[in-house]
Amino acid sequence: MFHKSKVTFFCLLAFISLSLLGCTAKYQPVPDMANISVQFASSLWDGKKVPDNQQCNKFGGNAQTPSLKVSNIPATANAIIVEYSDRSAPHMDNGGHGKIGYKITPGTSEVTIPSVEGHTFELPEQFFIVSPHANPSWDKAGAYMPPCSGGRGNKYYATIKAVYEAPEDQQSMLLGKGKIELGKY
Repeated sequence: MFHKSKVTFFCLLAFISLSLLGCTAKYQPVPDMANISVQFASSLWDGKKVPDNQQCNKFGGNAQTPSLKVSNIPATANAIIVEYSDRSAPHMDNGGHGKIGYKITPGTSEVTIPSVEGHTFELPEQFFIVSPHANPSWDKAGAYMPPCSGGRGNKYYATIKAVYEAPEDQQSMLLGKGKIELGKY
């Protein structure tokens, strides 16, 4: 006979596994995926060092996401997803610092995604939360947690995805991908 805690553990494990399958299956990659071009829209960011004051609240920052110029967007894309990650912390890689979507009009080939505040769930109208950052106990909860290593030299980056967000009865598609180094902090 199973102990109650073992049953709870197996139920939790099954839930997490099914949840992860759903997350990865939401966007079906197309065979001819585009290479998305990404640049900083502001000279504040250089991709080498996270700018002053662009770290998390825990270490004295008041940060926003960097404004990004995204080009080579496939014509059928209706949203751009930006996944913020910390390459130096495995639990915060693959969008662990938050995944934020930005709605675009199909046919848009280039767009500048404006900055949004960190540490909040309140995003401007064109934005939507794909998933909030993964470690609210480390710093304040929200859609985006800015670089938050305390200056230990962690390497931050963002993955940009052009997607077709389909109605519920259809399959959403991953149409293109790009990446940009945010810098060390």
